[in-house]
Amino acid sequence: MTVSCSNASGSPNVTLHSNEPGHPFNPITISADPAAATMFQAEVTLRAGAELDACQVNQYTLTLWAACPGEDEVEEQLFVRVTAGQTLHCDAPFASTGGDVVQVLADVAPRTPLYVVLPQPLGGLTFRLRNHDTPLTLTRRGLVLAPAGGFNPSKDTQTFRLEIEVMDRHGHNCSGVVRVEVLPSRRPRVTFLESQRAVTVPEGTGPLEVVTEVHASGDNVRYAILAPTVPTLFTIDEMTGKIRSTCQLEVAHAHLLVQAYNVLHPSDHATIMLNITVQATDRRAPSCIPALSVSQVPETVSPGSTLVTLRCTDPAGTEGSLRYALEGPPASRSRFRMEGPQLQVNSTLDYDSEAVAAVGFQFTATIVVTVGGQSSRSTRVPVLVTVTPVNEFTPACPSGATFTVPETAAFGSVVGRVAGTDRDYPLDSLKYSLEGGPSPTQPFSIDTCTGEIRVVGPLDSQRHKSYRLTVRLTDILNDLDPAKRRSRLCDVAVHLQQAVLDQAPVCTPEVQELWIMARSGSRQPVTRLACQGSPATTTLAYTIAGGNEDGRFQLEGNTLFYFAGDLAEPHTFVLLVEVWGGPSAPRRSTVVALVVHVTPRSTPVPPSTTTRHTTLWKEPLVVTRMEVVWNPPAWFVAVLTVSSALLLATLGCMARSLLCSNGDPGKLLLGKSSWDVAEQRGGEEERAGTLGPSASSPISPPHRGSSMAVPRTRAQEEERIPPPWPNSLPTGCSQALNRPSQRGPNK
Repeated sequence: MTVSCSNASGSPNVTLHSNEPGHPFNPITISADPAAATMFQAEVTLRAGAELDACQVNQYTLTLWAACPGEDEVEEQLFVRVTAGQTLHCDAPFASTGGDVVQVLADVAPRTPLYVVLPQPLGGLTFRLRNHDTPLTLTRRGLVLAPAGGFNPSKDTQTFRLEIEVMDRHGHNCSGVVRVEVLPSRRPRVTFLESQRAVTVPEGTGPLEVVTEVHASGDNVRYAILAPTVPTLFTIDEMTGKIRSTCQLEVAHAHLLVQAYNVLHPSDHATIMLNITVQATDRRAPSCIPALSVSQVPETVSPGSTLVTLRCTDPAGTEGSLRYALEGPPASRSRFRMEGPQLQVNSTLDYDSEAVAAVGFQFTATIVVTVGGQSSRSTRVPVLVTVTPVNEFTPACPSGATFTVPETAAFGSVVGRVAGTDRDYPLDSLKYSLEGGPSPTQPFSIDTCTGEIRVVGPLDSQRHKSYRLTVRLTDILNDLDPAKRRSRLCDVAVHLQQAVLDQAPVCTPEVQELWIMARSGSRQPVTRLACQGSPATTTLAYTIAGGNEDGRFQLEGNTLFYFAGDLAEPHTFVLLVEVWGGPSAPRRSTVVALVVHVTPRSTPVPPSTTTRHTTLWKEPLVVTRMEVVWNPPAWFVAVLTVSSALLLATLGCMARSLLCSNGDPGKLLLGKSSWDVAEQRGGEEERAGTLGPSASSPISPPHRGSSMAVPRTRAQEEERIPPPWPNSLPTGCSQALNRPSQRGPNK
């Protein structure tokens, strides 16, 4: 808004008031209009992190009081309408009042990304830096970069504040604050241990030969020659600090000023002065015998052993000035050393180690012989040392070499692998053999290279529960002498596993009838199938084989779920669930029938304020009732019937013979003793209890010659079958005696 004053004596005072507590507006900022001295711009801005919600407040009424110096106060109103639409929100803490804080070290590389502004939603965004009093840079992609020249390596913490505005293609914007705290660097300073050094170089040093080397401590150190500005005799490697000659040197004297600096922070640097003197020397190099050394040693050679002794002479006749040094790869320098003119073993040469195998079991080095330490007068003797293997270790048997194989294993089936070990290089280079070879009592063979045991004959668990095999391990390629092989016998046990036929799973019960009340908008459990495979550890699979109309039911494991739909009336579903286990072919499965009566909810859903009670599903309890019934076999009934008939016939014959032997039965009875009378009564009672119906039964007792009654079984009692008599046995009686019980199996 524009504020106009009558005079230009000073800027007006504009204050903002709102009837909304906690309004999202900043205090009024005043800026002068460069075109007119009495005109001022009053800017109303949103606070950082302010969020407008048209659903809560769709209009803010702002009251502005403006007063120019020496003039009356003027009051105006500003109405800010908030409309609903797509808004741009900045994430916290970037959009908070304090802003997001980033801490970096002062030695961070120039133009290093320090912060990324990520407002939501992404795409088509522009970023603008409100304040420009900062050395930091904001890119178009919202990246805050370190200064192009890096931060000032100050000992104090520096803080930079960035006010960033984000705007999308629709004009929606949000803003936030980023505070970058630059901490003092903890890196070491670039320094030389000495400020100057004197270097002596022999005359005749060739081009690009190393004259000397400088080293400075610090991070990201690089080297450069400052003086002379155009060096003619020497050059320096900016990475390593090695100073080399640019041509063949003659007697001369030179001064080099070398600077070491941090490439990320060039202001961190140090210098050293080098005084290089080129001296005139004898250029003749010493001569050595042998000029080339090639030796072959076993891996068991002890440290301190001498491999070669050089015989070197100096043309100038100064034998005591010869110096011997060993150059070469680190692996060679650590295993060999020079003791005067002798090349000796410094450490063990283990052929079985990975370090020796990495160099191909050969070590190369160079013996440098110099006169007085002058590199120009030196002789180099190449050295090649080959390490040969020695068979030191005996093969080791694997622990727990026990295998199990089914007795139905086919010819060539793999039983297992005997994994022997040998510490000699090449590691585990073994040859396997089976003591005794394959035979009917040992139907196995072994692979000589891999140690795999295979079946080569029939297996019978009735004759052999297990086999004990003896495997010989023989190491190979572990010594130059093939006769120095080592071997070991290992015991291997092979157990036979009897074949177990897969059986179909058993489900209890096989038919279920269920009633559920359908709940809208969710799935609900119906039942859980109780099935068990054979063996019990078999993992079972379940699928709905039929009856799943419109896919209303789903199986998760053994649990059946119902998905409510637009079912308006009660409906009955008959589901067929197939259960199987194991990958056997053909697949053995069991089918379970589920009759599910679904009743839709008839009453409306109560309001959301009503507490909803959820009834937990319980696993159905299966109760098994056992009834004890004695059901004798048919042969027992037949034997009992025949035995009773023979006994009754024998008693009848005895009674008839007694009556026929005495013509007067009355006298016979009068002539009997009390003991006979008692015996006769006991016999009558026994016959009365054994024969068919009792005295109170309407059926008359059997006549003489009839056999004993057949005991009734439970099945006969239920079917009300009369006692079978031999003389009048109905046609259906024999069938009833052999008919199994209708009450189920004997439990």
